[in-house]
Amino acid sequence: MTVPAPTPHPLSPTPRLPGRRRPALRVLPALLLLAVALAGPRLVPHAIDAPVTAPYAEPGGDAPFGGDQLGRDVLSRVLAGGRELVVTSLLVAVLVTAAAAVLGAVSALRPAVGRIVERAADVLMLLPAVLGILLVTLSWPDGGRLAVVTAAVVLGVPYAVRLVVGAAAPVAASGYVEAAAVGGERLPHLVVREVLPNLRATLLALFGLRFVAAVYLVATAGFLQIGPQPPSADWALMIRENSPGILLNPWAVLAPSVAIGLLAMSVNLAAAALVPVTGRKAVPAL
Repeated sequence: MTVPAPTPHPLSPTPRLPGRRRPALRVLPALLLLAVALAGPRLVPHAIDAPVTAPYAEPGGDAPFGGDQLGRDVLSRVLAGGRELVVTSLLVAVLVTAAAAVLGAVSALRPAVGRIVERAADVLMLLPAVLGILLVTLSWPDGGRLAVVTAAVVLGVPYAVRLVVGAAAPVAASGYVEAAAVGGERLPHLVVREVLPNLRATLLALFGLRFVAAVYLVATAGFLQIGPQPPSADWALMIRENSPGILLNPWAVLAPSVAIGLLAMSVNLAAAALVPVTGRKAVPAL
């Protein structure tokens, strides 16, 4: 005889799905790292340009991470070296996501424009990232952060547009968008009011990916000494400057390297955690 399944009590708590986690726990590390990076210059225990130890001194005393190639406090320079990287990467991620959102929505609504955008994206994707940075920054008058931001946006938009077009195409072909178009709504209205609100999950996940890509691209530019110049405190620049003495004081290279990796990973996880549950099936490729 088959025993019927017990009926749950109406006041019993709803069981949680095992794969779901609280978004706050995944967002908190990113917020902490961003806060430390932004407030780092005010938290430094020593001046970032004043020697406090012997060159490549081991950790100890007033220098928990030891000294760099000039005897400056590694901890102080790590705390002070993340703000520009964070601000630049956030700016690049916002610009790339916004440009890709508009171009992708327009391409989905206007196939003729979409073909032109996709061909241009194909051409730009053939350009290696490092070569693109060098071409833009070396031809830019005086170079600097603005040149790095421009190069990162130009190199990031083609990949982002491809993702947005793929997500926007089904939305553009839906009945309510076609009804709005037949009703006489103009292209800006269709993009802003009909298509983009239905791409929130895709755009949020895309922002996380573009931030990670921007961190590594800006860090690569810093490693190549494009942008910040010595004696500035910059994580990528610290890796380049202290790599000859990695055997004497590994923390001079490991500390900024770990900071870059943790920053990129935590922000990407935070963006993924903030993606609406109903929209996660729409972004499996992200």
